[in-house]
Amino acid sequence: MRRTVFNEDHEAFRETIRAFIEAEVVPVYDEWFAAGQAPRDFYYKLGELGVFGINVPEEFGGAGLDTHKFEAVLYEETARAGVQFGGSGVHVLLALPYLKMLATDEQKKRYLPKFVSGEEMWALAMTEPGTGSDVAGMKTTAKLSEDGTHYVLNGAKTFITGGVHADRVIVCARTSAPTAEDRRFGISLFAVDTRSEGYSIGRKLDKLGLRTSDTAELAFVDVKVPVEDLLGEEGKGFSYLGHNLASERWGIAFGAYAQAAAAIRFAQQYVTDRTVFGKPVAHFQNTKFELAACQAEVDAAQAVADRALEALDAGELTPAEAASAKLFCTEVAHRVIDRCLQLHGGYGYMNEYPIARLYADNRVNRIYGGTSEIMKTIIAKSMGL
Repeated sequence: MRRTVFNEDHEAFRETIRAFIEAEVVPVYDEWFAAGQAPRDFYYKLGELGVFGINVPEEFGGAGLDTHKFEAVLYEETARAGVQFGGSGVHVLLALPYLKMLATDEQKKRYLPKFVSGEEMWALAMTEPGTGSDVAGMKTTAKLSEDGTHYVLNGAKTFITGGVHADRVIVCARTSAPTAEDRRFGISLFAVDTRSEGYSIGRKLDKLGLRTSDTAELAFVDVKVPVEDLLGEEGKGFSYLGHNLASERWGIAFGAYAQAAAAIRFAQQYVTDRTVFGKPVAHFQNTKFELAACQAEVDAAQAVADRALEALDAGELTPAEAASAKLFCTEVAHRVIDRCLQLHGGYGYMNEYPIARLYADNRVNRIYGGTSEIMKTIIAKSMGL
């Protein structure tokens, strides 16, 4: 079936990214994998390439576009090469929408040029130890000083992707206590400078997958946050968080589809080259049937991911549709990648093969951004159930 989601500009971008990955990432990726993170200077290279500025207004150094299609190309090309771009996905997919939606003109002038260049990398800190998906249960507080010049931030966050290298973190904190009628009341968002006194990075978390993406615990002890770094209105943070869930879940869905497509590519190459009982593994009927079944599933996932992308760009992707896309694409990726690893036999369990890393990387897709169970709840609610 003819695919219509990308045009010539997107394909030219694809060629640039593919060449960049081959020259700048593939030769050193094993070093990143062993270190558990991409090096900080890599983000400057992405900034120079223009990756961070695609959706940033021109007046702040960006390209001024309003589309997620270039991000989609990035998902496909990194998956195809079996690599990750560290915490850069959070920088663009999660942090940028909040800056565009909530930042004042003065804040945009301070934040966005450095965002585009990679001079300031951003992360998002919502999750806390013991709260998980229950954002309304957060304990981190931000109290306004008596002179009204700053907030005093205290608390802790965990599972913060990009947390090690982040220069600014959008922190969710309570500026007021919840009410009996509304547990979500009183949450605010702050653009916290990680160089602030009292801000500290705890453990760099040792994850099953996404090894080159730095994930950390953060702690705040009497951190002074200038009132000029409050994002949006005080107390409306929870409603702001809901605005960007559709794009986040689309990103996970599209990334999962891209991983599944890459898994087929890795498996097809392996079974063609690998000889067993005097014949290529690809010669056996079981191999053909397994890959054919995987391809059919990936074709369906691509159609769902593309349709969600078009709806997102048009501003029409509903929360239930985003949840449906995420649920479907991540479950397809789980099945396909598992079957493609099986076709590798014992070598599929070795980290030197991209399928093993892909298997580990993919597992979190059914957890973060809302678990599969949460996605089912959202879909069921939209059905009136």
